Amino acid sequence: MNSLFARIMAVVLSVILLLTISLSVLSYFSLREQRISARLDYLAAEAEEIAYLAADLNGGNGGLLFFQNSRQYLNRMAQKVNEEFGAYIAVVDRWGNVMTNVQTAYSEDPDFVASLSGEEISNALTQVLAGKTIRVRSSVGADATFTVGVPYLQYETVTGAVFIQTKAQRIQGGMEDLVWQVLAVALAASILSALAVGLVVRSIMRPLSALTEAAHAMGEGDFSRRLDEEKGDRELRQLAHTFNGMSGKLRDLENSRREFVANVSHELRSPITSIKGFAEGMADGVIPEEDHPKYLRLVAEESNRLSHLVGDLLQLSRLEREDAALEKTEFDMNEMLRRAIIRRMNDLDAKKINVECDFRADPCLVRADSERIEQVVVNLLDNAIKFTGEKGKIVLTTERLGEEARITVWDDGISIPEEDRGRVFERFFTADRAHTSGKGTGLGLSICQRILEMHGKEIRLQDTEEGTGFRFSLDAA
Repeated sequence: MNSLFARIMAVVLSVILLLTISLSVLSYFSLREQRISARLDYLAAEAEEIAYLAADLNGGNGGLLFFQNSRQYLNRMAQKVNEEFGAYIAVVDRWGNVMTNVQTAYSEDPDFVASLSGEEISNALTQVLAGKTIRVRSSVGADATFTVGVPYLQYETVTGAVFIQTKAQRIQGGMEDLVWQVLAVALAASILSALAVGLVVRSIMRPLSALTEAAHAMGEGDFSRRLDEEKGDRELRQLAHTFNGMSGKLRDLENSRREFVANVSHELRSPITSIKGFAEGMADGVIPEEDHPKYLRLVAEESNRLSHLVGDLLQLSRLEREDAALEKTEFDMNEMLRRAIIRRMNDLDAKKINVECDFRADPCLVRADSERIEQVVVNLLDNAIKFTGEKGKIVLTTERLGEEARITVWDDGISIPEEDRGRVFERFFTADRAHTSGKGTGLGLSICQRILEMHGKEIRLQDTEEGTGFRFSLDAA
């Protein structure tokens, strides 16, 4: 489970790392574009301020002192922009007057000034004097440049333009701090994501670990382990519920197996002990010779009982095999019941039992495995004969209901107690009504139930005011 947890974490962390790298790259370029745009906005704002001063200078409003102050302020602004961006600044009016800082710019970076394109400046001037504010990135010359152009107005008429040109590197450079910022955020996000995923995965793995431990315990034969059905997401809760259900069924199956083995051992031990005791008594002379015939008959009866028990066990085992098959044919259910009564006439006459046949459908044709259904009929009839008193009554009923035929075997013997009614089909059930020592193996009703299950039907104990009745149904032919 730890290995599985490690593999899941490795996969999840790999995905997180890839997503973090991708988002970090996108974030860096997005922030970089934002900073470049902000710098260009700043240059445009400076150009607009210079344009405003240039318009005042050209207009000549305010006298000589105002002119000198505006000129000095304009020079300071141009020097400031040049210091920050190494920019070439030009103020041009419609009459061809040009005021530039070309000498200052040339002294600081002659290559940059030499790379400026006169044709490009002329094209830009045409656009700005037409009243447009421009931002242009140009690759003409040795280095890429950014150009910001702003017109200035006098009496709502464009009278000039301000140009600021600087190397693209001055606008796009100096982004190292962004790299560190993005890396710091990405690292923090990765750590937090890894912690969150680790907690989530561990919370998921904890029920799985409990499931693994419970499954291991189940493999060792401990079916008492249960999982918490209230923890985890819906799928894990459903898995825990299913596992608990499976564990309960396996526990019941194991208890049934142990009970079955104990019952078989008990049922086998009783006749074997009797046979052994009688045989040893006769061999040792403890039992007088004149009593030997009597005890030999007892030995024979116990042998028959043992034979019936083994036969029933083998029969039930064959019925429960997965490859047990049915050979369905069409036959008359009433005729089968008549034959069963005839074969049991001696037992019925011995107890003077009256048998009534209430055949509401005659003939009552069904489609089933006749040999298996005959076992059901014989078991139910034998059960009724055993528990019906002298001069009692047994009623056999058949009727047709839609696509089914319903068969009922009822006797007026002692009713099964309410507390035992739900267990009459259990193997070796020891309630006196369902199983009495010396009167049967306690497997007859279990065999009947299994045969009907193979047919896709069921057998039920009827609710009767007196006596006991069993009813089952078959497909009508």
